[in-house]
Amino acid sequence: MHKIPKIEIFTDGACRGNPGPGAWAALLRYQGKEKTIYGTENPTTNNRMELMAAIQALMAVKKPCQISLSTDSQYVQKGITEWLPRWKQRAWLTANKKPVKNSDLWKELAIQAERHQIRWKWVKGHSDHPENDRVDSLANAALDELLK
Repeated sequence: MHKIPKIEIFTDGACRGNPGPGAWAALLRYQGKEKTIYGTENPTTNNRMELMAAIQALMAVKKPCQISLSTDSQYVQKGITEWLPRWKQRAWLTANKKPVKNSDLWKELAIQAERHQIRWKWVKGHSDHPENDRVDSLANAALDELLK
């Protein structure tokens, strides 16, 4: 029996204005090798970019893996670990019977997450966390490029 691969992922999203131009970035680490990915959208929101970073990172992992995914977004971390099951039970409505914001991305994130065993970790943003600082810089560099 082979061991399931273990991967570390670090994600971040950025937006200038909310809504406004935005970018996302992710760092994937496997057996000492690293890969970074990023993208942009305009217009978008910060929460959509945080979600997109996690979605794109998980899409980049082709085989089922054990993943430690770190995000500085409590929206993403709490959404996937706490709120998502209730949203599904309520047909994508909040407790106040309003449509869940960004349900298109939440649905995609749920699909991508189902393929893996994921430990969702929240890290405080802008607190000298080296990998979080890297993906923050990468997302902002992508945003700078978009706005040139």
